[in-house]
Amino acid sequence: MHLGNLLTRAANLHGDLPALIRGDVVVADHTALARRAAGLAHGLRHHLGLIPGSRVAVAMSNDPAYVEILFACWRAGLAAVPVNAKLHAREIAYILEHSGAAVVFTDGKLAATVGMAAGAITSAPRILSVDDADYARLVARDPLAQAPVSPHDLAWLFYTSGTTGRPKGAMLTHANLLAMTACHLIDVDPVLPGDRVLHAAPMSHGSGLYIIPHVAQAAGQIIPESRGFEPEELVRLFDRHRRVSMFAAPTMVHRFIHHPAVADSDDPLPGLKTIIYGGAPMYLADKTAALARLGPRLAQIYGQGESPMTITALGRDAHLQPDDEAGRARLASAGPAQWLVDVSVVDESGRPLPVGETGEVTAAGPSVMAGYWRDPDATARTLRDGRLFTGDMGALDAQGYLTLKDRSKDVIISGGSNIYPREVEEVLLDHPAVAEVSVIGAADADWGEVVVAFVVADGEGIDAAALDRLCLDRIARFKRPKRYVFVDALPKNNYGKVLKTALRTRLAEGVDERPGQPSA
Repeated sequence: MHLGNLLTRAANLHGDLPALIRGDVVVADHTALARRAAGLAHGLRHHLGLIPGSRVAVAMSNDPAYVEILFACWRAGLAAVPVNAKLHAREIAYILEHSGAAVVFTDGKLAATVGMAAGAITSAPRILSVDDADYARLVARDPLAQAPVSPHDLAWLFYTSGTTGRPKGAMLTHANLLAMTACHLIDVDPVLPGDRVLHAAPMSHGSGLYIIPHVAQAAGQIIPESRGFEPEELVRLFDRHRRVSMFAAPTMVHRFIHHPAVADSDDPLPGLKTIIYGGAPMYLADKTAALARLGPRLAQIYGQGESPMTITALGRDAHLQPDDEAGRARLASAGPAQWLVDVSVVDESGRPLPVGETGEVTAAGPSVMAGYWRDPDATARTLRDGRLFTGDMGALDAQGYLTLKDRSKDVIISGGSNIYPREVEEVLLDHPAVAEVSVIGAADADWGEVVVAFVVADGEGIDAAALDRLCLDRIARFKRPKRYVFVDALPKNNYGKVLKTALRTRLAEGVDERPGQPSA
């Protein structure tokens, strides 16, 4: 069994169900999608001359064509290299060159940027725009029979966000992505034929991975007319369609529930089935607010590009926790291990730690990548003794629920004690005037590091003294920030993750915006 067969099966069993939807308009049913993917596969192999294992980059905005390109690659025995459409031409050039992509698909909006990127590398790939006649001719070619594929062949070269240097290409095989699909359907969000998935987040990453389980179950793929995240448009689409799931980063969920179209409406969003959030931790305050507004329609995944969407999960039912200390702790967690994954927390020597102790999160199972493309040293550091060392710090409870702390590099060591920024951030976000916060460590001659909080205020009437009192009421004195910096916005990458490296640089350069000192 390999990925290409998922679309063939869906077309055979549910060919007349909508497959590709742009806004309100059905672009193709599953029979048409399978036919177009098979024709494009023929074009890739016999017109463009690609051979099994060749890499095909996809550098374009969210588009219905994304789905047929991915499945054409897999039918032809090729590997897809989705590229974030928001990257700079220099960043795209690096991925094209590093992956050795032979072809890059783009669209009219990104054609100029992709052209600049391809022109900057030695062996430029052929560029094809899905908006041009050449693409239409490729799709219209005679169908290609499914190429022989091993479960261990490369299917998706998943480039990390690269917040601390050059992005690395996680090699995801057919077996990896089939394991992810199985876990999604069992642990995260069951899908039935005729359901929908709405792609408001980039299809090059999290949202795109969920193309696969939804094709497997003959569910439709909705691409908004805006091609992205516009709350008013999403509200309209959730009214127009039924049984719709959506993947979203926590920052997107926060923006969605506080947008007037949602916050001030009596409409319960009748078509929304599930918002699956992941990609970064969601604070307990934000989870509680989202549940209050949306009801029990949240599911959480914790994974990495190296084990795509597949380490732990907190399903919809698990979000209905009792309002006591134990229930709140479970709701704040990332959930238990997904069905096919073994999760453990280890010390610096790689030895498993007892329940409740914090260490590095490791995972093993068929969803874990084959390694990093052309980077054996990074592979050896990350895959050890058959386990993925995530770089995330966490602790398991007696029932196997994982509570994430922080990335290992973000842990603050002050006076010999470990301080986990997320714990401090959770407390600060309980202040009604705090919209966003990010906590980092700053070098200190006496303590090694001290805690600094960057705070985005929601309105007026907030100062360092008030935040300090809140911390002193809730956490140990040594964990509280020694300094507060009030900023207009937190720096984020293209996936909505806060760039703590940028905050550290700001501190190192002495750039302050409305600094505040805590009370004595």
